[in-house]
This record gives sequence, C-alpha cells and structure tokens, in this order.
Amino acid sequence: MATTEPRSEQEIRGAIREERRQLADSLDELRSELGEATDLDGKLTAVLPAALAGALLLGFLRGGGIGATVRLFMRKSREGNVKATAGRFAVVER
Repeated sequence: MATTEPRSEQEIRGAIREERRQLADSLDELRSELGEATDLDGKLTAVLPAALAGALLLGFLRGGGIGATVRLFMRKSREGNVKATAGRFAVVER
C-alpha cells in the first residue's frame, strides 16, 4: 500500500481552486465551440446559391416538372388549329 503524505488545508484549498479554474476554462471553451457548431446562418450563407438551386430543382422534380413539361409540349404539337374557345373547352380543327 502506497503511503501518501498528509496534505495541509492550504494545499487542498489550492488544489480545489485550480480544479475550479480548469473547469471554468473548459466550460468557456465548450460554450464557444457549441456556438460555432450551431451557427447555421454562417454555414448556410457560404453555400446559399447551391442550396437555393438544389431546393429549386428538388421542388421541380417533386412536382413532376419534367413529365408535365414534356406532356405539355407533346400535347400542343398533336393538337390542330383552335377555331373557338368557351371557357376551358375549345373547338379544334385537326
């Protein structure tokens, strides 16, 4: 069994004071790192054009944009000349 010298009250208080200082420093460092990690505004600002383009493309694809656009052009090319319209109805010469 290892023998240790008894420490005085002043040594114990000094050790506790040093531990508290180190704990406070570690806590300050953790708070600053946490602030950097949760700074979404700064991270998004750096890649805003790419994020905006990606969101636009995803919305277009999600809405069936490619298929709807192709169907629109194909339908228009198959239709004849419109003679008259009434609301959503049209008289077409084929």
